[in-house]
Amino acid sequence: MMKKLSLLASALMLSAGALAGSADQITVHEPYVRLAPPNAPATGAFMVIRNGGNADVKIVKAANPASKVTELHTHLNEGGVMKMRPVPDIPIKAGGEAVLKPGSLHVMMIDLKAPMKEGDVVPITLTFEDGSSKQVDAKVVRPVAAPMAMPMDHSKH
Repeated sequence: MMKKLSLLASALMLSAGALAGSADQITVHEPYVRLAPPNAPATGAFMVIRNGGNADVKIVKAANPASKVTELHTHLNEGGVMKMRPVPDIPIKAGGEAVLKPGSLHVMMIDLKAPMKEGDVVPITLTFEDGSSKQVDAKVVRPVAAPMAMPMDHSKH
């Protein structure tokens, strides 16, 4: 009986270790969700995802409770027009990072279930190709306008 229990315990620990997988090598920095304008049906989540491991990993799925649909997206220049498009995965090289930022890779939150408020926290679950996952808490923040460029006087050069 004892032998069976220790065998079962070993199998459980082994399967728990297998489930951790890629997620254990990943750290997420500065996650945030852009506050959507009133009545906007969608918004984006952004973050820096670092891979501390020695193998490349891919994020294949994202999920959150605040929207009905969650997709991995990027922006592409199609004939001079920037368009958002879903991507099948977001690769992160061993020892490298993926920067999810406006105008680039991001987590798209589509068909928001309720309006968000600045300061709300949205739990986002990132799932990797090996089936492991990591939850990050992304704070809802108001988009910051880019600073206006100051006119420069070049006449003195």
